[in-house]
Amino acid sequence: MNKSDLIQKVKALDGLTQDERAYLINLVNTKKKYGLVWEDKAEAVEEQLRSMLPVLTEVVDKRIIGADLPVSEVVKATPGLFDEIDADGSQSDGSLSKVEVPNHILIEGDNLHALTALSFTHENKIDVIYIDPPYNTGNKDFKYNDTFVDKEDSYRHSKWLSFMEKRLKIAKRLLSDKGVMFISIDDNELANLKLQCDEIFGENNYSGLITRKQSSGSKNDMGNNKVITTVDYILPYKKNDFTFIPYRVKNNKNFNLKDEISSFSTRALEMQGGGDTLLERSKMGYSVYYSKELNQIELLFDYDLNKKPVYENENENLISKGYKCYRPRKRGNEYGRWRWGAETFIEKFKSQLVYFDDTRIYIKERESEFINKYPEAFLDDFLNTQGTNDLKDILGNKSFDFPKPTELIKFLLLVSSPKNATILDFFAGSGTTLHATMALNAEDGGNRQCILVTNNENNICEEVTYERNRRVIAGYTNAKDVAVAGLRHNNLRYYKTDFVPSQRSEENKRKITVAVTDQLCIKEDCYTDITTQQGLDDKLCRIYTDGRHKYMIVVYHSRHQSRVCAELVGYIQTLHTLSDRVRLYAFSPEKETLADEFADVADKIEALPLPEAVYHAYRATFRAIRLDKKPIPVIIDDTAETESAPDLFTTSDED
Repeated sequence: MNKSDLIQKVKALDGLTQDERAYLINLVNTKKKYGLVWEDKAEAVEEQLRSMLPVLTEVVDKRIIGADLPVSEVVKATPGLFDEIDADGSQSDGSLSKVEVPNHILIEGDNLHALTALSFTHENKIDVIYIDPPYNTGNKDFKYNDTFVDKEDSYRHSKWLSFMEKRLKIAKRLLSDKGVMFISIDDNELANLKLQCDEIFGENNYSGLITRKQSSGSKNDMGNNKVITTVDYILPYKKNDFTFIPYRVKNNKNFNLKDEISSFSTRALEMQGGGDTLLERSKMGYSVYYSKELNQIELLFDYDLNKKPVYENENENLISKGYKCYRPRKRGNEYGRWRWGAETFIEKFKSQLVYFDDTRIYIKERESEFINKYPEAFLDDFLNTQGTNDLKDILGNKSFDFPKPTELIKFLLLVSSPKNATILDFFAGSGTTLHATMALNAEDGGNRQCILVTNNENNICEEVTYERNRRVIAGYTNAKDVAVAGLRHNNLRYYKTDFVPSQRSEENKRKITVAVTDQLCIKEDCYTDITTQQGLDDKLCRIYTDGRHKYMIVVYHSRHQSRVCAELVGYIQTLHTLSDRVRLYAFSPEKETLADEFADVADKIEALPLPEAVYHAYRATFRAIRLDKKPIPVIIDDTAETESAPDLFTTSDED
């Protein structure tokens, strides 16, 4: 049935309220022929965004500057099980003196609000996202609108999917083109989450299911007559061009053979498993003739897939010269194949990486302390007990249920993040992701930055997430009464979500210009306020620097704004050493007006008008989660007209 015709019929129906008519039309528009379907359930925190815009405000007394802490030394961590491979193939020395100090961010607030705020500061800038959302087990692990969702709730799965969809859509906007997202989940929502992520990220961007052994099981688990659950899962989805990074592990193979170069182990050159016949790769079916006396080879393409029997005869000329013929064995009724093409085989033979015995050819694998490896589908090294012990070691008690092991997150970061990556966890819980980020930086000399988001229910943000990582930076005494040196080459800044009305009145525009100042510091990674040092009034403008010749300026609305802009032009003209253009954010109706005021330093600045730069980012985010689709108002008097300031989606000539 044609959707347009059906919608017209719904519109023509009598006896329906406007809300009922809108609901039916929405059902017609969203009806799918294939895919995940659920009943969308609105959240209170979502509805709040219809009238209020979230901003981030720093809690200054919780700021941690690692270098300022009263600790005598910076720890140089011992390399762990996994060590990233440097470009030259050598192991990183773990030195911390060569890297800049990353500013990590902890945001206290609802993660939908925080993600909206981050859409202004970090769109397309996050390299790795890891989240451990509620598993929706029905055992009071998932709240929706401040109420736990239990197993008897008929909308249990719909509420969870509605909750996840909005957050995943914003998360995708935050990921860089080479970014990847990891989502921990168990079998309660695995199937639903897979379908949901296929829709949001695209099925082609699914990077393979990772199964993690989380426990050794228990005999009591069979009380519900179900399979004993000892695993959970990690779903990786890429944004576009992401590729996994190989990591280095100890080589535990048995090197029981030796040549003039070194000891070596072997594996068969014949392909084994899927795709192991000539039907898949016909060019992998050459014959290898080898003379041990001459140490020479000849390769002949004497397979004939259209003529049977094949391979019954050998080349008499080469056999008479002492060459022995090697061919892949048959796989059932089909002919087998080699792992290498002819050119690669010749290259490897010249490099002395081929070994012949009387009947078969093998690949030589040289003895080495480490080998390169890519992540595999099953992880059995990271049990939940490790995560619990990690937290007890630092805080001295079990203050959080089922924290993920630090080594698990380190592993995921190692195989996915460059050393200067920006990492986000918006279900931060106990703060494992930041701990893992700092520990990995200490091991490989990285400068990864981590952003955490969590609410403060039961004081979790202040007493667990923040306190754990404060101790990791400052140093602590573990459960065995052993002093652990701090990872002082890190800063941690604590923020809370706040709100400004979204109606675009002049008063609200001025409010948001001031309110986003702390957010702009995050966006530009500039935190040192030098305004008063330059003789300027910090109520009229702000100047920030990162201490490495990068600057950011914020200009507020005032009757003195023209004079302030002129003074700032003079200041910018004195900046002769810049690492980048000065980021200029100023209260202004449009970019052209702002550019005119700073025309004399146009070559030194990148100007963005406020608050429109904020509105633009938030509008795009709200459209992604369909907040631009306004709820149908209740009409009391259909002749009444009201006037109000334009909202975020209203355009006007002056905007």
